Amino acid sequence: MRDYCIRTAAPDDLDGARSVMLDTVYRDFGTGYVPRWHRDIVDLEHAYVAPARHTLLVAVDERDGTVVATGALDSRGPAHPPNPRHLAERYPSGETAQLRRVYVRPEHRRRGLARQLVDELLNFAAKDGSYRAVYLHTDPSVPGAEAFWRSRGKALLDERAEPGGGKSVMHFEVPLL
Repeated sequence: MRDYCIRTAAPDDLDGARSVMLDTVYRDFGTGYVPRWHRDIVDLEHAYVAPARHTLLVAVDERDGTVVATGALDSRGPAHPPNPRHLAERYPSGETAQLRRVYVRPEHRRRGLARQLVDELLNFAAKDGSYRAVYLHTDPSVPGAEAFWRSRGKALLDERAEPGGGKSVMHFEVPLL
């Protein structure tokens, strides 16, 4: 069993975190890098590290020092478009902690890393004191994603069930700790 360290990303962790994120969007999502969806990945410092109410966490394999998982939180609610208007209105920016980029490399999955990252992100949101809700969206076609998020929160909308089939996106609210 490997040992992992969950911590706030340091400057030396950003390249490793970016690698986990980009590998995920190429391998698991099959989209590759799409600027309008993934711009934050290129500038992790500006998106998650510098803003006081945002954070980027990493899980580091203590055996070799590599970043093997990520999780981020920011104060931007879901944008409309592409997200449904009613969700953008229900989860406004500034009042909503949005969980983002909770990704674990496949060979490190099923070890509780995502759960630990999310717990730490929720603690960060609770300590902030001004978030009233925690929101996220996920691609349920990624192995384990739908079951994981259902275990953590309440499904708000499954866009696959929308008229015309919708996108492969599910929206969730996760309780604040």
